[in-house]
Amino acid sequence: QVQLVESGGGLVQAGGSLRLSCAASGSIFSIATMAWYRQAPGKQRESVATVTSGGSTNYADSVKGRYTISRDNAKNTVYLQMNSLKPEDTAVYYCDLRATRQYWGQGTQVTVSS
Repeated sequence: QVQLVESGGGLVQAGGSLRLSCAASGSIFSIATMAWYRQAPGKQRESVATVTSGGSTNYADSVKGRYTISRDNAKNTVYLQMNSLKPEDTAVYYCDLRATRQYWGQGTQVTVSS
């Protein structure tokens, strides 16, 4: 069984930065694709950034150049560095692990004030 625990969310002013972390239990982290999603009130959950087991990354157009996803296989942790935050980045951010099946974290709230 895999468990994902996100941390690092909070309240920040527009233009500020936050770094989210997602720690995974279990032994499959190094072979899994990791991703961050977000869901704003009244909106569908959307993919923000993805990193494969080989280190290839992909970003939503709305965050390109501002967000950076990275992973540390030794720590079973994936990170999301968020810079130049905007009010429209406000959402609950979820960590996602995909291996033989998909797992979700419980989410962490990010609020960007104008």
